[in-house]
Order: sequence, then structure tokens, then C-alpha cells
Amino acid sequence: MSYLVLARKYRPKTFTELVGQAHVVQALTNALTTQRLHHAYLFTGTRGVGKTTVSRILAKSLNCLGPDGNGGITASPCGVCQACTDIDSGRFVDYTELDAASNRGVDEVQALLEQAVYKPVQGRFKVFMIDEVHMLTGHAFNAMLKTLEEPPEYLKFVLATTDPQKVPVTVLSRCLQFNLRPLPPETMLEHLNHVLQAEGVPADAPALRLLARAARGSMRDALSLTDQAIAFGSGKLEEAAVRLMLGSVDSRYVLRLIEALARGDGKAVVETCDELRLHGLSAASTLEDMSMLLQRMAVLQAVPGAADESSDVGDPDAPEAARLAALMPPDETQLLYSMCLHGRAELGLAPDEYAALTMVLLRLLAFKPTASAGRVAPVPGAPAEKKSLIEPVAAAPVCPEVPASAPFNRDPAPSSGHVLPVVVPPDSSSNGAQTVAEKEQHATKIVAIPVRVQAEPGARMQLREEGGVPAAMGPAGFTSTQEGDFWHATVQQLIADEAITALVRELALQSQLVARDGNHWMLRVERESLNQPASRERLRTALGAAGHAATISVEVGMVSDSPARRNAAAALEKQRVAEAIILGDPLVQSMMRDFGAKIVPGSIKPL
Repeated sequence: MSYLVLARKYRPKTFTELVGQAHVVQALTNALTTQRLHHAYLFTGTRGVGKTTVSRILAKSLNCLGPDGNGGITASPCGVCQACTDIDSGRFVDYTELDAASNRGVDEVQALLEQAVYKPVQGRFKVFMIDEVHMLTGHAFNAMLKTLEEPPEYLKFVLATTDPQKVPVTVLSRCLQFNLRPLPPETMLEHLNHVLQAEGVPADAPALRLLARAARGSMRDALSLTDQAIAFGSGKLEEAAVRLMLGSVDSRYVLRLIEALARGDGKAVVETCDELRLHGLSAASTLEDMSMLLQRMAVLQAVPGAADESSDVGDPDAPEAARLAALMPPDETQLLYSMCLHGRAELGLAPDEYAALTMVLLRLLAFKPTASAGRVAPVPGAPAEKKSLIEPVAAAPVCPEVPASAPFNRDPAPSSGHVLPVVVPPDSSSNGAQTVAEKEQHATKIVAIPVRVQAEPGARMQLREEGGVPAAMGPAGFTSTQEGDFWHATVQQLIADEAITALVRELALQSQLVARDGNHWMLRVERESLNQPASRERLRTALGAAGHAATISVEVGMVSDSPARRNAAAALEKQRVAEAIILGDPLVQSMMRDFGAKIVPGSIKPL
């Protein structure tokens, strides 16, 4: 006698044996009990969750004759009558299964629909089951639409698909749709225990937990992996053998990595990754297991004591997860979880997946939040060479204290000294004799530290203050010229009169009037893309209409005085004045001092 695999041997025969799909079972059971039967059903869901199984049970419920041969439509098929046994064995003449993955054309569908005109031979209903229905061609769908909408009273359609998005809406509207959900690991673990007890196969709980997680919601995959594990382990399931078969990483390595990252121990991280390489353990599985553990840690951190208890029953890693949740700050947990998820995609890009794993994990240490007060965190994605834009003077003495209401100096003029306000933390060397008022006053002191600003033409600079208000950003300053005054007024008038638009307006705004020689004007722009013949001609025409009958030529070079730079400087000054007014307001200062209020960056706009 040939061996029958567990996935087929333990396929549910009734609705009561179906695992993990209570919402579908309840709906179909009530419909069969009250005999409010639809003519077409659509079952959707991932592989191995029971779509074909539900279809066969539904066909048995519609055609069951009962043990005595006098039964009717029922939600509990007997399983012993001729109809039930024939459907289970796949030889019931009135139950037809069509695999649309290999029979997807209009001819196959028409051949199936030709049988619809004949009444059932053995049962009460003909049942047409079309698996992977989304694989049918457009013509095949069109061929079955009319019959699907108004079939004979003795015909029922059952459609199944793993991708309902590809099923035409005209088909979806003619069916009752049921979504079969992926099974949670706890449900599969319980069912595997039941199956192995019936088979008389000894099994460790950690081994079954590994199989349930590896199945990823598919009961068929879980039973198939169990079959493989039984053969691999010579008739028994042990954690070490199952872990070796699946290529899973020992939880000790995962716990060690997370603890090392929580403590900032880069040496332990590198050594653990080398051990994974030495034992040939999967780097992708390491990141996956770390993600699962970090998710549990995040739940414990957000809702202490309210984690999903069902996932922790008999799990030896539950106490370790709670310990690590208390060891790692919540923000680092979230950051590491995100890095593990995205790091799996990076493994295939690196020549060595273990080196990629090491880099993914060390990235947390590189971006680990610092507790030092007053330190400005680096902006992710900023080029490294931009660090030199703002640098403190090495031997600069601390300037006298300035009141907290003093406006911040943000003028980004290149090669000039500036005063950068910095909040001074409370003096930790105090003997504790300070009064509360003195401590509060000291905590809000602002001292001015001179800094040197180095900016190249066209560069952007941003200072971030303790109050959370970012300094205004803008292009480098301009050098005022007499020709610049005239050109700025002329361009502003052309824009106000709507004489120039689009690229012509950009050419005028970004250009500098270098010289006027009689009726010839020389302009200069920094970008070659603005120097287009059509734009130059339209600008010349607009100038002529405004009374400036002149020919213009445009050269490419450095621009130091353009209307755009003047407008940006004016806007920057307005923004600076507006922020100074808000920051200097006594009410705002008292709220920031007494209640820890912060101004939302970018929320201050000049009128």
C-alpha cells in the first residue's frame, strides 16, 4: 500500500474539521441550514488555506443522501453515502473540477458550460469548481458570464483564486466572495500536535513551533514540512534536526545579537556574525528571526504586560524578550526593526551576505541616539563634505551671556564671524544647594559661542536651535550693484504686468545685468539650460514693449546679483524678523520655560 501524505490524509471532510476559518464555516453553515443558497461562490486566499477543501465539503453538503439514503441538504454531510465517498475520491460525475491554470482558454470553458444544459445524473446539484480562476483569458470570462449570472436551478458555481485582483469585476459582482485567512502559528501548532498524536510520532514543542512559523499561514505547507521533518529525523521531530532542515538560526544567536546592539557592543556583534558564517547559518533567517523578536519587544514596551499571551505559551524565549525589551529603548527597537526588514533586501546586493549582515547590524550603532545635550544630530542623507559649513573656532572664548529673548543671528554671509546661541545644561558639579528658582533660571540660560561660517556661492546653510525652530534657509547673499538695482526693478515690473512667464521669467529672475552699452544689454546666468534662443527672443520682445528697445546677449558664468537672489534675501530677512518677534515674545518664552513648549519647525510664516 502506497504512503498517503499527511496533507491529503488529514484533509478535512466536514466543516467541523476545518481549522482556522470560522467566519467562512459559520456563513456557509447558516446558509445550508436555512437553504438560502447562492448560485455562485468565490473563495480567495493564499495557498494551502482550504479553498478546494471548502469547495468539496460544500458539494457534499448539497448532494449528501445520509446514511439511510433519505437525507437532504445539510451542513453536516454524513461522509458514508455514495455521493460523499465519490466526491472524496474524486469520481462523482456531477462534481467537476477545472484547473484554470492549464485550461484557461475559451474552448475549455465552453466545453464545461455545455454540460450545464443536462440535469444531474446522481446528485441534486451539478457543481462546477474552477480553481485558479484568475488565470482564465478575457474571452473565457466573457463566455461564462451569462451562465454564471443565470444558471439553471440545479447548477452551482464554485470559483477559487489566490489573486482576486485579476478577476474581472463583472465576475466578482455575480458571486458571494469569502476570503480565507492565513492561519496563525498557534492554530497550526495545535493542529500539528493533533495530527502527530494520531500518527504516533513523538515531537518536541520547539520543533513544531519552528514548522508552524516556517509554513507562513499555509496548513498544507505545515503538513508537508512535517512529512519532511519526520523523514529527516527518522520518525521523530526534534528541535535541532528541524532547525537544521529548515536552515533556521538558533535563538541564542538572535538573543546575543540584540543584547549586543542594546549595549552598543560592536565587537560582540562582529564575533556573532562570524560564528553564523562558521556554522553556515542563513543571514536572511537571522534578520527574519530578529524582526519577529523585535516586534514582540516593541509590543512589550508599548503595552507592558499586555502582549499576546497565546504567542508566549510554552515559548522559552518569552522571558528573554521581556528582558531585552527593558534593556533597549523603544526608539532603538523601532529603528532596529526597520533596519532588519529593509536589510533583507540588501543581502542579495552584497558579494558576501554575512558581510552585508554585519553592516546592517552595525548601522544601528552608527545611528544610535546620543544622550549628550546640545548636540545636533546629523541629517540622514546629507553629504559628508557639508560638515565643514559650520565649525566651532578651536580656541574661541565663551562670550558673555545673552538674555533668552535676544533674537538669533542667522545671517549667512560668507567668511564672517557669527554668534550661535547654545542652551547650557544645569551644572552637574553643584553641591545641591541651589534653590529651585536658581536651577530653573540656570537651565534656561543661553550663551553665545562664536562660530565661523564657510559657505561657497550657491550653497545652503541650516542651523537648528534648541527651541526646535530651524533657521531659515536660502541661497548665498548677493553683492548689490547699480545695474542690479535697475535690473531688479525692471524684472519685477515685467512680472507684475505678466509680460513674461514660464522659462522667460526664470531667465530674467536668474540672470544678472552685467553691462548696458547703448542699446545692447549683457546678461549672465549660471545654468546653460536657461540660455535658450526662444527665451532670449521673448525676453527682448517684452523689454521692447516696456520701452527698453535693446538687443540682449546672454553669457554663462558666476552670478552675484540677480533678482532671484534679491527676492530670496528679502524673504530671508522677513522670516528672520518674524521668528525674532515670536521668540522674543514674553508669553512664548514663559510657555517654553515653564511648560517645555516647543515651536513646530516651519510653522512661523511672515505676514
